[in-house]
Amino acid sequence: MLINRECNILIVGLGLIGGSYARGLKKLGFHVSAVTRNPATIEYALKHHIIDEGTTDIDPQMIGKADIVVFSLYPHVFKEWIAANQQFIKPGALITDVTGVKSCIVYDIQASLRDDLEFIAAHPMAGKEVYGVENSDEKIFYGANFIIVPTDKNTEEAIEICREMALLLQFGRISVLSPEEHDEMIGFVSQLTHCIAVTLMNCSDNELLVNYVGDSFRDLTRIARINEDMWSELFLLNKESLLREMDKFLGEFKSLRDELAADDTEGMKEKMRVSTKRRALFDKPV
Repeated sequence: MLINRECNILIVGLGLIGGSYARGLKKLGFHVSAVTRNPATIEYALKHHIIDEGTTDIDPQMIGKADIVVFSLYPHVFKEWIAANQQFIKPGALITDVTGVKSCIVYDIQASLRDDLEFIAAHPMAGKEVYGVENSDEKIFYGANFIIVPTDKNTEEAIEICREMALLLQFGRISVLSPEEHDEMIGFVSQLTHCIAVTLMNCSDNELLVNYVGDSFRDLTRIARINEDMWSELFLLNKESLLREMDKFLGEFKSLRDELAADDTEGMKEKMRVSTKRRALFDKPV
């Protein structure tokens, strides 16, 4: 293995995903440190043994010890942090991330990095509808999908280290996509679904609905409880891909509406047969 337990791992941004990385890696025996803005987050993480050390300040000594740095920040904050603080990262350290969009940040960060540093982008396809280190849980990674997003500036060793970290954290399927392929895929499987959930919850302000809904409504709208700062930024940064997916969805929705309006039973049934067949591909073996 390319990663050994002597590695020092720094998490920058200790929220839900950063905290879950920290929990999982510390339990595996790695020395885990963290830099984040909220003092209460560091206090909680230390008290609950999620990290070994942490700070809200830019601590050159702590940053300089890290062999691997995992960034769990909003995209614009990630860029700003690298621009301001990369001088404190030791030569040869590997940088990775968990950011939900890639094309708009990967190339910029790789172009701005020192020659003795390497950034290999990644996206753990896991999460919850709640936020913060207090909700972190490494079990959200178990069996989840993981995407590695290299460019021609990345070495095979960096790609393999990223793959090993995913395996150590017990992700399931590990895929490799270009930044452009990643953003097109994420526009459909993640961002569009959040748009649908948000739109559905904006269709009615009836507070009594909670008394009548079943599991189907709860499942469909689970992700409507959303971090508006993060997701609006992600939507805008992947605007072209997301707009294409929204237009396709609107076309399909209108087609179903038109079939209903025309009493086209067979047309509606055919859509349901297609959706049932395609959804079956997502079912996990029992």
